[in-house]
Amino acid sequence: MSARPLYVQLADIVERKIASGELAPDRPIPSENHLADAYGVARLTVRRATQELRERGLVVTVRGKGSFVVEQPPTRTSAEGDALPGE
Repeated sequence: MSARPLYVQLADIVERKIASGELAPDRPIPSENHLADAYGVARLTVRRATQELRERGLVVTVRGKGSFVVEQPPTRTSAEGDALPGE
């Protein structure tokens, strides 16, 4: 059993799904009930995981609509260098 809280573990799982493209930008993440059932955790755990994802800047929550994946800026590779244009 991991020492990391369950909500952080769940947030990490959802973050990996976002990074892999399984959860696409501007699309909703699964509902609290669905995630709770799928991972065998309480809805409060899912709610905390969603809060963690908001704090990481990965999702936005619209009251009454759900939580949606935000558009992620492209990540730079080491081949592109560390300096931003104009630096």
